[in-house]
Amino acid sequence: MRGLLAATMKGSIISVCCFVSLLLLQATAEEEEDFTSVLRDKSHIEETLRFATEEKAADYAAAVQRLRKIYHSSIKPMEQAYKYNELRQHEISDGEITSKPMVLFLGPWSVGKSSMINYLLGLNDSPYQLYTGAEPTTSEFTVIMHGEKIRSVEGIVMAADSSRSFSPLEKFGQNFLEKLIGIEMPHKLLERVTFVDTPGIIENRKQQERGYPFNDVCQWFIDRADLIFVVFDPTKLDVGLELEMLFRQLKGRESQIRIILNKADNLATQDLMRVYGALFWSLAPLINVTEPPRVYVSSFWPYDYAPDTSRDLFKREEISLLEDLNQVIENRMENKIAFIRQHGIRVRIHGLLVDRYVQTFKEKMSFFSDPELVFKEIVDDPDKFYIFKSILAKTNVSKFDLPNRDAYRDFFGINAITNFKPLSSQCSYIGGCLLDKIEKAITNELPALLSSINSGKQPGLSSCEATGCGEKPKNRYRKN
Repeated sequence: MRGLLAATMKGSIISVCCFVSLLLLQATAEEEEDFTSVLRDKSHIEETLRFATEEKAADYAAAVQRLRKIYHSSIKPMEQAYKYNELRQHEISDGEITSKPMVLFLGPWSVGKSSMINYLLGLNDSPYQLYTGAEPTTSEFTVIMHGEKIRSVEGIVMAADSSRSFSPLEKFGQNFLEKLIGIEMPHKLLERVTFVDTPGIIENRKQQERGYPFNDVCQWFIDRADLIFVVFDPTKLDVGLELEMLFRQLKGRESQIRIILNKADNLATQDLMRVYGALFWSLAPLINVTEPPRVYVSSFWPYDYAPDTSRDLFKREEISLLEDLNQVIENRMENKIAFIRQHGIRVRIHGLLVDRYVQTFKEKMSFFSDPELVFKEIVDDPDKFYIFKSILAKTNVSKFDLPNRDAYRDFFGINAITNFKPLSSQCSYIGGCLLDKIEKAITNELPALLSSINSGKQPGLSSCEATGCGEKPKNRYRKN
């Protein structure tokens, strides 16, 4: 009888404890629901990004077409004649010239990259929001772009569409294209910019398990991004091998990098200062520049900041980041012109170097010479024949712009030197000389287009470009 009574009392106590625990859990859940149900005011996003401002679409379209014409008529011919794409593997398509600025989100897993995109585009609690969670959730490269209606686009379709700028991604294989997805939706911000969400970096996973060259794909997007957000949160500041490799790939793009310390309202002010210092301590060995990238500290999600945190600071930081994004959008045409001009300079240097290799080969060849041995000597020791030094002496090329010499050993291993003609023979009466055309584009046409954009004038054709002027091409490399 006593045993039965004790068992009954024990069961009652357990039931009471379970009931109390359920009440506590329900109260905690209600408190969290009350906290997260308080949405933040988002009016500053539209004001800062100037959604209501009407853009001069006609002027922008005219400038893009002018830039496209300069590239196809003045830069691409030399690019094709000397197979520049096989040296740098960076082919510029029409889709890349006409594309919108690209904002790339990088960082460890579950730091809030997808949540930040949802917040900026107002996708929270909609059927089309990017999936988020405490575990690694994004395994695809997701491209969010403008469209007339909301729909998803498979990676295979994106790569096959030549009007887009993603067709070169086919070279990374079908396994990657299955991990690439596009989302189109009508949104004012997406009319002027494209977002790219990337898989989070997981340090304890081997790269080969992804099934595609992750670092190479990241490099492709990094090379084309106008703004790169590297996102961290206070609990994921450790730098592992994969994150270290990522920052090596970002070298040279420091002006586009912005560091974001997200979820900052989870910490008290004093703890936030410690985390901010720890973040700089972790990243200092990886970013070896005089001026470090800008670091934004805030919480990018739609709910109100946690109580007793630096609300005013977080709001100002968020507005600063939006102004930074807006600056990139407003300067998109200038950045595109600068990018094409930089590309043209590299193509010109490549053409001059190949021409110099060709000239040296012809000078050293005799009737009894072995062509393979002669050229092997030239390509193995270009300094002996002043290949690079002659370019610096005869042109205004900077020594810092010269490519790696070893790259030409691989380049000529694939392309025989006899396949290339010297610059002196790359002229025609109608088309002009390749070198003169690319130099004119670099020194005159592209700077003039940039000036017309800054002055607000309609970019147009000069009188000689419209009529041809009938001038006989001058060839500075032809011997008189």
